[in-house]
Amino acid sequence: MTSSVSSPESTGDLLLALFRELFGELPGKSTLVFRAPGRVNLIGEHTDYNDGFVMPMAIGFYTWVAAAKREDRILEAYSEYFDERIALPLDTLSGPPRKHWSDFIRGVAATLQEAGHTLSGGNLLIHGQVPLGAGLSSSASLEVSVALALTSLAGLALPRLDLVKLCQAAEHKYVGTRCGIMDQFVTGFGVAGHALMLDCRSLDYQLLPIPQDLRLVVCNSMVRHELASGEYNRRRADCEAGVRLLRSSLPAVRALRDVAITDLEKYKHLLPGTVYRRCRHVVTENQRVLAAAKALQSQDADRFGHLMYRSHASLRDDYEVSCRELDLLVDLASSKRGVYGARMMGGGFGGCTVNLVRSDCASAFQAEMARMYAERTGTTPDLYVCEPAQGAEARPVKGGIQT
Repeated sequence: MTSSVSSPESTGDLLLALFRELFGELPGKSTLVFRAPGRVNLIGEHTDYNDGFVMPMAIGFYTWVAAAKREDRILEAYSEYFDERIALPLDTLSGPPRKHWSDFIRGVAATLQEAGHTLSGGNLLIHGQVPLGAGLSSSASLEVSVALALTSLAGLALPRLDLVKLCQAAEHKYVGTRCGIMDQFVTGFGVAGHALMLDCRSLDYQLLPIPQDLRLVVCNSMVRHELASGEYNRRRADCEAGVRLLRSSLPAVRALRDVAITDLEKYKHLLPGTVYRRCRHVVTENQRVLAAAKALQSQDADRFGHLMYRSHASLRDDYEVSCRELDLLVDLASSKRGVYGARMMGGGFGGCTVNLVRSDCASAFQAEMARMYAERTGTTPDLYVCEPAQGAEARPVKGGIQT
């Protein structure tokens, strides 16, 4: 299927109506509405937590939060997706991950308080448009939208970068995923019409316009293999082991970002085979991101697409985070008219591929991919045409006053 999204104005007003139905009217309390986008990562996978380079863009699929202040110290949140309502006392938020959707809200609130910020109680309605488990960063979208809501209710004006870093820390401690900074960063700093090349060490970034004759089409494999979360953390540990071992001969190395491919080959004998392959992916992927930025600046879609295919091969063979379904999607895409490149995206073991397609071929590409993937797997994939969208923001609604 091809997903469609309601207009921002209609979504905000519908949320406001549902919020009042769920929580009633609070005299003198304005209901505020916020949204934060998901993201597509064009190239640069598993490089962010290695101080490397990535090239994501925010997309027009959002997590929306409607919020109003309470007088007590309770956060009460309703998730429309899970059809569940939970209460979180602000004074008892600590504890390990509970493997529940509320960990994201609990984690953001707890991390803000641990950083010295005083929060207010609030009612929250959460409406998600970002497909879950598809590698489109529904988690960062939820974290940043909740963080905007909580800080606004408390009258806090945090710099956007501080907010992004706190959301990353919340996911580490309260969700249990040791993610890099990429997802939260592009969710917070994305600009409509542009991809964003981010240096994950310095957090400097460059905006890169997406040519109007290109489309990013995401193909959702509709599978999510159970080992994904544990294997993600294992890959990160492999990279850290590689850095420790290489540092004995390369003392200036702080992260794989600092390792040249020539040095990696020179000292590969120091590394176990698996660790070497993990490092080789990260080192070469960083080079591909820098090359892809140059290709995008010169509007060389053929070169960009070639780098995407190389990225997928490295993720499949060296990082070993692909799976049969993702490999099939990339293979099918490679033979389609108007396709410049394709690769798996996200943590791996399921989820989505991202495809760079000529705009006049995008509709035919969607139809052919849906048909051929269903014929081969018995599963009909979801397909999304993604436009580069604006980052997290407050949204005006008719019945509420945004501050």
